[in-house]
Amino acid sequence: MDVPYNHREIESQVQSAWQQAKTFSVQEDNDKEKYYCLSMFPYPSGRLHMGHVRNYTLGDVIARFQRMQGKNVLQPIGWDAFGLPAENAAIKNKTAPAPWTYENIEYMKNQLKMLGFGYDWDRELATCTPEYYRWEQWFFTKLYDKGLVYKKMATVNWDPVDQTVLANEQVVDGRGWRSGALVEQKEIPQWFIKITDYAEELLNDIDQLEGWPDTVKTMQRNWIGRSEGIEMAFDVAGQDEPLHIYTTRPDTVMGVTYVAIAAGHPLAAKAAEGNAELAAFVDECKNNKVAEADMATMEKKGIATGLFAVHPLTGKQVPIWVANFVLMDYGTGAVMSVPGHDQRDYEFAQAYGLPIEAVIKPADGEVDISEAAYTDKGVLFNSGEFDGLEFQAAFDAIASKLEADNKGERKVNYRLRDWGVSRQRYWGTPIPMLTDADGNTVPAPEDQLPVILPEDVVMDGVTSPIKADPEWAKVEVNGQPMTRETDTFDTFMESSWYYARYCCSNFDEGMLDSDAANYWLPVDQYVGGIEHAVMHLLYSRFFHKLLRDTGLVQSDEPFKKLLCQGMVLADAFYHTDEKGGQVWVSPTDVELEKDDKGRITKATSTDGTELNYAGMSKMSKSKNNGIDPQLMVEKYGADTVRLFMMFAAPPEATLEWQESGVEGSHRFVKRVWKFVQDVAAFESVPALDAASLNKAQKDLRRAVHKTIAKVSDDLGRRQTFNTAIAAVMELMNTLTKASAESDQDKAVLAEAAEAIVLMLNPIAPHVCDELWRALGNSNAEDAPWPQADDSVMVEDEKLIVVQVNGKVRGKITVAADASKEVVEEAGLNDANVSKFTEGKTVRKIIYVPGKLLNIVAN
Repeated sequence: MDVPYNHREIESQVQSAWQQAKTFSVQEDNDKEKYYCLSMFPYPSGRLHMGHVRNYTLGDVIARFQRMQGKNVLQPIGWDAFGLPAENAAIKNKTAPAPWTYENIEYMKNQLKMLGFGYDWDRELATCTPEYYRWEQWFFTKLYDKGLVYKKMATVNWDPVDQTVLANEQVVDGRGWRSGALVEQKEIPQWFIKITDYAEELLNDIDQLEGWPDTVKTMQRNWIGRSEGIEMAFDVAGQDEPLHIYTTRPDTVMGVTYVAIAAGHPLAAKAAEGNAELAAFVDECKNNKVAEADMATMEKKGIATGLFAVHPLTGKQVPIWVANFVLMDYGTGAVMSVPGHDQRDYEFAQAYGLPIEAVIKPADGEVDISEAAYTDKGVLFNSGEFDGLEFQAAFDAIASKLEADNKGERKVNYRLRDWGVSRQRYWGTPIPMLTDADGNTVPAPEDQLPVILPEDVVMDGVTSPIKADPEWAKVEVNGQPMTRETDTFDTFMESSWYYARYCCSNFDEGMLDSDAANYWLPVDQYVGGIEHAVMHLLYSRFFHKLLRDTGLVQSDEPFKKLLCQGMVLADAFYHTDEKGGQVWVSPTDVELEKDDKGRITKATSTDGTELNYAGMSKMSKSKNNGIDPQLMVEKYGADTVRLFMMFAAPPEATLEWQESGVEGSHRFVKRVWKFVQDVAAFESVPALDAASLNKAQKDLRRAVHKTIAKVSDDLGRRQTFNTAIAAVMELMNTLTKASAESDQDKAVLAEAAEAIVLMLNPIAPHVCDELWRALGNSNAEDAPWPQADDSVMVEDEKLIVVQVNGKVRGKITVAADASKEVVEEAGLNDANVSKFTEGKTVRKIIYVPGKLLNIVAN
């Protein structure tokens, strides 16, 4: 009698059992090897999307596999709960961010449980709770005491109508997303943490990250951007203070024809005092975008200051220009411009009729700068005493000359800038700093932490509630009135140390319980999107070093291994409305016609509207092509969704969502279900007697153990989950054709059934738990990983391909340990092979042991 597969009933029962037994709650255990598996925590946006499902399934499969290796596995979960989206949703829904956030957390928590992820829910945290951010505030005050925190003026996006700072994503075509006003670049005081103090260590320690993808390590190196160059001083005619300029190409210094400074440079402000045109240009530059991509493509503009810089080697005077492509926050805010050998300088010089001089040429030819700058390194000419020198020799000679004349020095610079952590919005951690009546700023005393963010507020869409309420900012310290900082932290602050707090999320005596933190850290496996390759991962690495230097952790790096999963794509469909706009229709509301190759030939919405097919694209709200995981789980079951996510593509590749693929995964789950239930229904299964097995039984058992070996390697070392599943599918094809007549047939099939269930358990844990019990066992979560038996995998026989003059003419089966002579004799005597050697002289026989026999005859 067939036992029906009911995913709803099975998954509900198994999840209830896990919850009741607290199966995945763990504590430190020095007698067991620890394994900390972590997926990047979600923002509580309201619903899980398929990107979440893929990320968390990857992490869960790894965690469960390691658990079956006998390790003490920690897999926690929490919520990256502060941030701008909650404020926007609160304004839209006429509520406060807090209730919206907490409601979303509860909803998404149930969705995560529905998918069967094995989390230690006792460690759950939300970054918007005082229990969490209290210690972040405490840590910030300690960093301030150590001189790693400072406040300075910095440029931000300013909406002059809404009177608020905007994030880059809130600036649309240069205008505020709400007001539509032209956004200005405004300088306001901001708090910074000195990440640059750790630049060299952050760069050097990338070499320790052996388990990270090379692409991510390269991105981090480029972001830190170490360069060796020279900082030199250009005196300014008629001024007391020189211009300090840093360059990595001192070999081009003899080709300087002008100097460019930022609009925010003090010298620009001074020159603009008596120059209305220059003052207007400086004011215009306040509205420039400052992102590097924008700077590279925008029109290069400038205006002469009327001032001249004195070349530090030749004494020649060159004009000083204010240019919109120079930023005050990068380097010294001044650059030496060599239009002959820098394309940006070249375009600017052409636009304003400035001289362009070549001083570098190829080692084996002449240089042509009539149409573009020559930017390669080469040999110096037109450079006086430095003529004929190649790059490194010129670098050293020019550096020595400048140092001897006290006009410059060798210097290592970094592209990395200090971390600006101030945000002028409400829904974030209050920065724990106070200002007294004299304007002095000090950290909030420890007994006043946490500085609690009020949650019962009204959002007007313009001013932060804590900025709008002067009473909130008032506080007394030792009887003295003081004012609280009303900026909040960048949300990267919360996500930079959450992994450590998971080790002791309920610890209330400090930021970390060092014993627990040092037991679990570093994280053994981190899983998340490639979009976090630089900022989040770099800040986390920096924060970990700060934690180490404060004595809270002992390790140098937070994450040993990193797995970056690819995006999830889905079909996108639309029709055009009467105004010519595109109306996107969910793929779940589309009926398709396909040709014999599976290509879409016609798409129609459920209301009969014919649709245009826009191809596959990243699931998004804008194209309405997101697939609700909950609908898929209800229809097919969590195990099927998890299996499809792991099978459809390698983890780092993009995954194309196709419901037909989900249906295929569902059929496979049901096939496994039927096979194991059939084995469980055997009336009696004797003990497996390896010595009495016939050839077919040995072959089947060999296939089982080879699959165990492959899946073990795929899930463990290689992390190619799709190939692991493919191997199990291939084994299933063999098993379903196998005989189940004799007692030893059944014994081999019973061993195979247990192996199948255990190999699939990390991927499809609910059905595997049920099947494990059906086979007479207790709890799959406590079962060890199956072990491949090397002796079983040894082949008794080998299939040898026989070629005559390079063409396959036969196949022979020989004993696995057959000698070369035996194989040659069997090959020559094969009936089919002999047809092609008859009447010919065998000149040579080449034998590749266990694989190929090639007979050369003529």
